[in-house]
This record gives sequence, C-alpha cells and structure tokens, in this order.
Amino acid sequence: MAEKGPITSPLGDSERDITAKSLQGTLVDLVDLHLVAKQAHWNVVGSDFRSVHLQLDELVSSAREFADSVAERAAAIGASPDARANTVAESSGVPEFESGWRRDSDVIAAMVEVLDKLIRRLRARIDETDKTDQVTQDLLISIAAKLEEAHWMWQAKTL
Repeated sequence: MAEKGPITSPLGDSERDITAKSLQGTLVDLVDLHLVAKQAHWNVVGSDFRSVHLQLDELVSSAREFADSVAERAAAIGASPDARANTVAESSGVPEFESGWRRDSDVIAAMVEVLDKLIRRLRARIDETDKTDQVTQDLLISIAAKLEEAHWMWQAKTL
C-alpha cells in the first residue's frame, strides 16, 4: 500500500494504489520520452534535418505537458509523483537512445520504436485503471490518442 500523505484520496486504498502505480509508470515513461526526444533533437543530422528537428520539438512539448497532467492527477488522488532522474532511469520502459550524431532516418525509426513501446505500456495501464479510476483512465486514453497520432506521423515519414 502507498504511504498515506497530507492529500486525501477520493479513491479507496486499493483503487488508489493500483491507479497510483499506473500513473507513476506513465509519468516516468513520459519524462523519459521528453529526454529521449530532446537528445535526438540536438543530435539529428541529414537532408531531412529541419523537418525532423521541428517534429521532435513538438514531441518534447507534448511529452512535458502530458507528464505534468499525469503528475498532477497522481497528486489529486493522494499519491506523491516521483520523476527524479534516478527514478526515471531505473523504471522507464522507453527504449534507450544512443548518444552521438544520428542520421535523420535513424532518428525517425527510433521515434517510431519509442512511441510504439510507450503506447503499448500506456494501453496496458488504461486496462488496469478501468475498474479503479475512470477519471485517470480518461486522462490516459487522451494521452494515448495523441501519442498514437504522433506515432502515425513518425511512421508516415518512413514511407
């Protein structure tokens, strides 16, 4: 059971714990998505540089906004969000992004893979929150919809 804190929860203990776990997992994945996309943004090279560079900025902005919404939802149900660097490094499910300069085509492929993995993890959490907290589930569904749209747009660049 999660530690009780100063913020009371509208959920029962069991529902809060399950929901908090889903939110925490989503939070670290989104923070890591932001970091991976920013790393790619700084290191992309190639003939499609500008387009990929700008699309990465959009992904970074979305990931940061989503992470903030997820963290605030966790706080609203009485769960303390944790996005410290060590926590993110230890528990993120986002595939690692290699350091150094990366060709635009390699960055595009990496973003398709990263988004695919993150969306699969997010969809599992949508299922987990079906019975515990439909408000959180709704938030996760809206994030999944936007990430699936981004996934489609990254895939379209490979054709």
